[in-house]
Amino acid sequence: MVAHDLAARDIHDERVLAAMESVPRERFVPEDLADAAYEDRPLPIGVGQTISQPYIVALMAQEARIGAADRVLEVGTGSGYGAAVLGRLAAEVWTVERHEDLARRAREALEATGAGNVHVDVGDGSLGAPDSAPFDAIVVTAAAPEAPSALLAQLADGGRLVIPIGPDGHAQELVRVTRRGEDSERAHLCDVRFVPLVGAQGFGRIHPGQQRRDGDESGPRGPRTDPGTPPEP
Repeated sequence: MVAHDLAARDIHDERVLAAMESVPRERFVPEDLADAAYEDRPLPIGVGQTISQPYIVALMAQEARIGAADRVLEVGTGSGYGAAVLGRLAAEVWTVERHEDLARRAREALEATGAGNVHVDVGDGSLGAPDSAPFDAIVVTAAAPEAPSALLAQLADGGRLVIPIGPDGHAQELVRVTRRGEDSERAHLCDVRFVPLVGAQGFGRIHPGQQRRDGDESGPRGPRTDPGTPPEP
């Protein structure tokens, strides 16, 4: 899946492609879905959540421009698959998950796949991980109404924040915000549709029965739409 599907699209960073190749996605999905692990689509991982589409993971990692010495924060751990990919690219990764059960299973999968440089915490990802800041890159796997000020404050000078911005349930834009001292530069990457970032600096709390993992995306839209990947409910 990785070499053929991702390299044939607009994933051109060789380090990202190598990282995607090296992470066994089947270790992050339920056993009964192992045969579908390398399909380019989200897959359910229990409690109403999904593991993200590989293309989205690769795209966000590429746009974060992660260097081998970088310290990276991920908001929305889910299965741990995205964090494992980031861990292949960076020196150290912190990832925050609001569901304790998902965080526990992610830790187990990350340990089993040798991702010793990835640290999983439970908490409100919209507030980041201030005790471990600053970060060279932050990847947010759910949409916020605007870039959370807490995350911007935790970027190192020159640091990159990759995040979907826009209203819940509607088309959003994936952007990269680069910190330049007290200012920032914002670049539009593509149109997407993600579930909302739940937290104090996101969309607040969702109602019971609407449990959705930060990162349960429907896939890219607009110039990067994959017609073979239908939106997830």
